[in-house]
Amino acid sequence: MQKRLLVRIPILLLLLCLSSALFAQKKTVTGKVTDAKDGSPLAGVSVQPKGDLKSGVVTGNDGSFTITVNDYVKTLVFSFIGFGTLERPVAAGDMNIALTGSSSGLNEIVVIGYGTVRKTDVTGAIATVGEKDFQKGSITTPEQLIAGKVAGVSVVSNGGQPGAGSTIRIRGGASLNASNSPLIVIDGVPLDNDAIAGAGNPLSFMNPNDIESFTVLKDASSAAIYGTRAANGVILVTTKKGRGGALKVNLNSTNSVGTLVKEVPVLSAAQFRSIVNTSGTAAQKAMMGGANTNWQDQVFQDAFGTNNNLSISGGLKKLPYRLSIGYQDQNGILKTDNLQRTSVGLAINPVLFDNHLRIDLNLKGSAQHTRFANQGAIGGAVTFDPTQAVYSKSSRYGGYFEWLDPTNPTGLTNLAGRNPLGLLEEHYNRSTPKRSIGNLQVDYKFHFLPELHANINAGYDVSDGKGTTFVPDSAAESYIAGGTGGQNNRYRTTKTNTLFEAYLSYSKDIASIHSHFDVLGGYSYNNYLTKVYNYASFYASGSKVPNSDPAFPFDKPEHTLLSWFGRANYSYADKYLLTATIRRDGSSRFGPSNKYGTFPSVAVAWRLKSESFLSGVDAVSNLKLRAGYGVTGQQDGIANYAYLSVYALSNSNASYQFGDSYYQGYRPGGYNPNVKWEQTATSNIGLDYGFLDNRISGSVDYYYKKTTNLLNSIPQPAGSNFSAYILANVGDMTNKGVEFSINFQPIRTNRVTWDLGFNITYNKNRITNLTVIPGDTSYPGFASGAIAGGIGGQFGLINAVGGPKNTFNLYQQVYDAKGQPIEGVFVDKNHDGIINQQDLFKTKPADPQTFMGFTTNVTVGRWNAGFVLRASLGNYSYNNIFSQTGTLNQILGNSVLYNGSTNYLVTHFKGGNAQQLLSDYYIQNASFLRMDNLSAGYNFGAISHTHTNLRFIAGVQNVFVITKYKGIDPEISAGTDVGPGNPGIDNNLYPRPRTYFLGLNLDF
Repeated sequence: MQKRLLVRIPILLLLLCLSSALFAQKKTVTGKVTDAKDGSPLAGVSVQPKGDLKSGVVTGNDGSFTITVNDYVKTLVFSFIGFGTLERPVAAGDMNIALTGSSSGLNEIVVIGYGTVRKTDVTGAIATVGEKDFQKGSITTPEQLIAGKVAGVSVVSNGGQPGAGSTIRIRGGASLNASNSPLIVIDGVPLDNDAIAGAGNPLSFMNPNDIESFTVLKDASSAAIYGTRAANGVILVTTKKGRGGALKVNLNSTNSVGTLVKEVPVLSAAQFRSIVNTSGTAAQKAMMGGANTNWQDQVFQDAFGTNNNLSISGGLKKLPYRLSIGYQDQNGILKTDNLQRTSVGLAINPVLFDNHLRIDLNLKGSAQHTRFANQGAIGGAVTFDPTQAVYSKSSRYGGYFEWLDPTNPTGLTNLAGRNPLGLLEEHYNRSTPKRSIGNLQVDYKFHFLPELHANINAGYDVSDGKGTTFVPDSAAESYIAGGTGGQNNRYRTTKTNTLFEAYLSYSKDIASIHSHFDVLGGYSYNNYLTKVYNYASFYASGSKVPNSDPAFPFDKPEHTLLSWFGRANYSYADKYLLTATIRRDGSSRFGPSNKYGTFPSVAVAWRLKSESFLSGVDAVSNLKLRAGYGVTGQQDGIANYAYLSVYALSNSNASYQFGDSYYQGYRPGGYNPNVKWEQTATSNIGLDYGFLDNRISGSVDYYYKKTTNLLNSIPQPAGSNFSAYILANVGDMTNKGVEFSINFQPIRTNRVTWDLGFNITYNKNRITNLTVIPGDTSYPGFASGAIAGGIGGQFGLINAVGGPKNTFNLYQQVYDAKGQPIEGVFVDKNHDGIINQQDLFKTKPADPQTFMGFTTNVTVGRWNAGFVLRASLGNYSYNNIFSQTGTLNQILGNSVLYNGSTNYLVTHFKGGNAQQLLSDYYIQNASFLRMDNLSAGYNFGAISHTHTNLRFIAGVQNVFVITKYKGIDPEISAGTDVGPGNPGIDNNLYPRPRTYFLGLNLDF
């Protein structure tokens, strides 16, 4: 027995060895990954054995891969940014994989700050909008692509001027006196929000056709990785890249015409004559002319535009590339307004050294040729006398009719409005700004430790904005330009922003404990240098205006950010997720004691769908609970040297006389050595859901944001500083709200698909402190919101403790028995028998509490059609056209006659009462429902048995607006990125056109 056992043991050991060798056998798998849309190869696709990240590879430039796996591996996982992750069984022979782009797939790879994650692993409030879901039509600035598409994100165009851009707010904004705009990062390069000279909006340089996706980081747990600049959220813009393979050419052209939707309601020539004949003096009656001129017809036009783009992509050996060229020529509906933009983009994305080195080179450049119309003509067209002809018999002032005064050296009547058409055609503000944004990003996967990556990102953002404002000596505007002589003045600003970042990332699966984690840590350097050129003033003839030489030829403000950041992600059993980030920023804008700040965040998520009680429930495709907390900062809108007293040259009105000459001196400015950045802490709880194979999906989020150290202008005791007011951190403010989004696909067949999307956001804003002493109610708050009309200016908004920012602060109007307002009669709020500022009361908010977006798209065979709706509820606007021009005094004028609002026919106000401007009678409900876009398209497929594919699209933008507001448009932008601005004050808004467009797309 013992001998038999001794014989069997070696045999058993041999069998065990053979078994181990058998189980340890490996096999080599090859294949190719392509884009399911057009069959082009995809370079850089991750190919991994399921459950074993260590053995993963990425596809080469031709989409091919070779991977050696253990024999027991049964499944390979394919994933790529912007495409859904796909799992396929290991097959004998070549594996041909087609990945489909998806904006809603659970396994989609989404971009986050400094990396990517699977959508299922996201722990923060993040939303992604891909190219197929963008707004359609004639788009001049990229943010318009996602208007109404993302819960919690408000995108309001700044008006109808080409390239005017939009005001973007994420969850209400976090500041009162600093910037409320989000940080925008393009391919890893953070942009600043400062204006570029000669450009309507800094984002107008970006060609929307080059953009692949937007990712919005809404809560602090996802945005805190960007530290001091993330208090208002972060928008990550990913542009299209090279994919390798055969040459692909895309040509698309969109042509459009914009029309004026609605004119400001003013008196017709007949109504005007009747009023003047009834109430005017003999001299005033004699001023009327014999024409019937609609001045709004004179200054507005049908605006034609064209937008053409050519892209070439493919691969040269190991060099995937994409080259794009774009040209846009867009007229404004205000005559003489024109924007021409030429853009070039280049992306080179090779993968080298056996897929261990990935290089992404992204270069984008844009040049504009712009003529800015004189927008003073908009108000002029509202108020200019409709009985006067457009042209006069005289050749003076360009031949345009003007009010003349023979006693004035200029020949023009003092303080009279200029001819609106003359303001446009005799005003030449032309600019040629240029901008380039680019970066080189290198990612190296170490050969000896493939889980470890080193990443270096070097980028830049440079611009040169310059232009000239020219007004001829004989122009209708010469009086405004400073008397006779006209003007010929230059302006120029250059910006050079540089970036260097480096970080290490490490990713590891530990199957024995069902865990996966990845960590990263890095360093960032950002430098922002601006050079503002100062020029003397010149007459139209080219001669210099006396005493206009600047003290210095240029100013050169500069500031720098130095940062260290880190993040750790941990997943247990693919159910429980943890993300922690920290960033420490240092800014040269602040003094030594406040130069650095630390911004941490933490978030957790629980994938309920992975639990046993739901894993077998087919009706539930996804269910994940998220919670996060983080702190972010704000340093935009703060002067570079606010902590120092900087000497500056006094203005010409503060000169000293020595003999016969006057000299300007240098004087110190106010300062605050303790000023620092604002800080916002955000808590977020969210639920992601999906049902019926994700045919129903979406999310619900509740958030609470508290901003502390709010920047506010506070008074200084006499003699304690060099200014009566300084900027200090003294305030607190909260935003809390709920976001809900749902995507529904009621029909999904091979021939017909119907997609519906809806999102709604409720945000409640409240100022909780504005003074050094918390809870101090004696400070009334600070006024904002300039109202035109009267003398000395009026402010209709207030920011005060206990209410939301941008609240209207007005007198309560008294009405008669018929419901008509009684001019100059208001409610005595404090019952002291006097109507003064103590009787102003806080009424409606300018900002909405609720806004919504609705999208639908239907595809039937080769046809598709869809539309986008947006709604805003709870916002109010002050109709400054009514208040300024709807009085008899306005119509009869002073030295000349002016047209007036039709509101005069309702109120019959005489005018002259300054308090009447601050009446709440002029506050109107500006809630609205707007159809942004209606489009239909057809795919003709291959043309004449060639490889050329033809598609067309036709549609309308700004289709209709349903609202109770009585002005031309209820949607009033703040018009500024920094400070409280002028929200909700409707005074000569540049009308948004209704645009009809037709587009063609060719793929070769």
